[in-house]
Amino acid sequence: MITSAANGQIKEIERLQKKSKHRQETGVFPVEGRKMVLEAGDKLQKAYLSESYYNTYGVKELGSCEYEIVADNIFKGMSETMTPQGILGLVRMPEYSLEELTSGERVQLLLLENLRDPGNLGTIIRTAEGAGVTGVILSRESVDIFNPKVIRSTMGSIYRVPFIYVDDFGTTLELLKKKEIILYAAHLRGEHNYDEESYGQKTGILIGNEAKGLTEESAALADRLVRIPMEGQVESLNAAIAAAVFMYEIYRQRRGRK
Repeated sequence: MITSAANGQIKEIERLQKKSKHRQETGVFPVEGRKMVLEAGDKLQKAYLSESYYNTYGVKELGSCEYEIVADNIFKGMSETMTPQGILGLVRMPEYSLEELTSGERVQLLLLENLRDPGNLGTIIRTAEGAGVTGVILSRESVDIFNPKVIRSTMGSIYRVPFIYVDDFGTTLELLKKKEIILYAAHLRGEHNYDEESYGQKTGILIGNEAKGLTEESAALADRLVRIPMEGQVESLNAAIAAAVFMYEIYRQRRGRK
């Protein structure tokens, strides 16, 4: 049992919790909570159980996965949550390609440019799964999807929604257009309301930075600028809410065509 905060494994977990660069270098990210650990499946590399958790649940549910038992006070110190559930896992990062995200008869993409808030991204990933989005493409400047706050907000959807980061967002948009994917940009200058459009089987929704929105370059590459109508003095919605509005309108239309 690990009983010291100076233990090398504990220090490694702390680095993975706090440093995006270290997560990328190792190809591993930490997840917390019973649901998140058990849903990782064969990507679960190793599990860490608090002594209390071990005494309550044992290790049968982990199958053959390697594990360590950690003293309760040490486990609390390495956790990123206020009330730790007593189980933490190290998970291998999934890998996807642009080709995977754009193949098939139905392509429903979410394109996120310079999104910075971890809570927004986590909520978007979770909503994307619910609305049947087939993939998420992020600009390199966007928040790290393996940030612990993002992971918690996804509630497990991180395992099931394919995603990639791209170095050149504009070039990627041009490639999508060549693949006959129609790009819709959530924009204040939109000519039509979001529910006045007829979305096809291959679509991409562009959502911009929380404070600045889409860059002019990305907005110019969209096939259509579409707005969300507003009452009162509100100018725009939270990025995650705006994304949800578009995703579920497309989902509603798709269900209606079945």
